[in-house]
Amino acid sequence: MKKQIPNLLTATNLFFGMVAMVFIFIDNLTGAMIAVLISLVMDFFDGFVARMLKVQGPIGKELDSLADMVTFGAVPGMVMARLIHESTGGLFPPEQITLSEGFPWFLLGFLITILSAFRLAKFNLDERQSDAFYGVPTPANTILIFSFWMITEWRPDFWLSNVLNNTWVLIGITAIASWLLVADIRLLALKFKNFSVADNLFRYILIGSTVILLAIFQHVGIPFIILLYLALSLVENMMKGSN
Repeated sequence: MKKQIPNLLTATNLFFGMVAMVFIFIDNLTGAMIAVLISLVMDFFDGFVARMLKVQGPIGKELDSLADMVTFGAVPGMVMARLIHESTGGLFPPEQITLSEGFPWFLLGFLITILSAFRLAKFNLDERQSDAFYGVPTPANTILIFSFWMITEWRPDFWLSNVLNNTWVLIGITAIASWLLVADIRLLALKFKNFSVADNLFRYILIGSTVILLAIFQHVGIPFIILLYLALSLVENMMKGSN
C-alpha cells in the first residue's frame, strides 16, 4: 500500500489536468488555474514522497511522465490554441473547422503539446538532468502560457495584453516556447545540494526576484520571471564556461 501513495498523488495530478481541460473549454480561467496549481503541487510531492518513503520505481517514473503529458503538455497547448483562435476574432472552441473560412491557425498551438512530449521523453533518458535542466521544464512553460491567458483576460488595458492579442505574436511565441522545451541549453534547477550562497547564488537571486515580482505585479510578472530565469541560467553557464 505504501508504494501506491506517490502513484496516487501522480494520479491526482492527472485528474486535475483533465479538469483543467474542461475549464478551458467552458471559458473558466479561474477554475483552470486552480486545477493546474493543484496539479503542480501533486507533481512536486509525488517524487518527494516517493523518495521519503524509499519506494521509487520505474512504474512511478513512467506514470509521472504520462500525467505530466496531459497537465503540462495538452493543457498549455489547448490554452495557446484558445489564445490564437480568439486573436483572430473567433470563439473557442470553434463550432467547426473548415478551410473555406481560412486556415485554422489555432491548431499551431498544439506544437507546444507535441514538443512537450519530446521534452518529457528526453528528460527520462538524459542523465545530465539530475542537478540541472536541459530545455525549459514543462511545468514552467505551462505557467508561462497560463500567464498570457490571465493577462489578456484580467488586464486587457495592460500594454502586454495588446501585444498578446496579435495572432502572429502568439504564433511566434508558440514557436519559441516549443523550441525552448527541447533546446540543449543548460538551465537552473532549484535543487540544493547545500545552502551555500556561493554555490547557489543564481538560485537565490531567482527565488528572491520571483517573490518581489509576484508581490508587486502578481500574474503580470510571470513572463518577466521566466525571462529572468533564462537570463540567469545563461549567465551562470558563461561563468562556469570561463572557469
